[in-house]
Formats: sequence, C-alpha cells, structure tokens
Amino acid sequence: PPQVSFTLELEFSCSILLDRAEVTLQATSDSTEATPQDNVVKISVPIRYEPNLFLSSDTNLHRYEVHPFGTSSHSSGPEFTTTVKVQNLGCYPIQNVTLHMALPALGHHQATILFVTRVLAENATCVLQLPDEGTQIVPVPPEDLQHTDR
Repeated sequence: PPQVSFTLELEFSCSILLDRAEVTLQATSDSTEATPQDNVVKISVPIRYEPNLFLSSDTNLHRYEVHPFGTSSHSSGPEFTTTVKVQNLGCYPIQNVTLHMALPALGHHQATILFVTRVLAENATCVLQLPDEGTQIVPVPPEDLQHTDR
C-alpha cells in the first residue's frame, strides 16, 4: 500500500498551557474501499515545554591576596559576598529547579581556602550540605606563581 510521510509543526500559546496535543488524521478517497474504518487515526502526544533559564552571578571581591603556605596568620581573610540569580526568561512557569554549587574549600595540605559564613535566600530554599565522611574531597592542587608577573 502507498505511504505518505509528513511533519506537523505546532505552535503553542504562552497564555494556555496544555498537557497533551491531540491530532486526528483522516484519509479520504473517491474510490470504494473494503476497509474504510482504518482511514482515521487519533494521535495524542505529551507536551514538554522548553525552559528559558538565565543564570548569573556577581561578587563584591575581585582581588584576593594569597600568602605562601605557612606564612600567614590563622585569622580569616576578608569576607566576600557572591550573589547567584536564576531568572526565568520564558513565558512558561518553571517548577522543581535545583541548583548545585560546589565551593573550593580545601587547598594544598588540606588548608582551608573558603568556608561559608551565611546563606541568604530570596524566593528559594537553600541547603548547605557538607560532604559525607565517605565522600572523597579532591583538594585544589598547589600553584607555583613565582615565575608569573601578573
């Protein structure tokens, strides 16, 4: 039997969100058919909307002095604030968004580089999760910057 292939391109409205798209296809003919009941097919497909998320970050500290290992006092360095913003630029609502951030906390010889003093959340739930005992922590490797001018 002859076959016909075609592509349907559907455009959806931002004001009406649908879970499924239902299409009815019917083939007609001027000739007499023995099985006209198979000329109609109904197709129902789930609709998944593509999110349009924009992730940005900003910090108030762009320069930090690092002392050679073992020469600095044990006082903590300057506090800096990093702001992370997740924006939905699309017209569809987004649910159940999870953002995971890994912070560089250990350096050479397990020296502490960074620790979180507080977490402020706006329109979000933030959980500070420390690594489990069994989690392998990969420290930041030592850098030799003696031969680097800048």
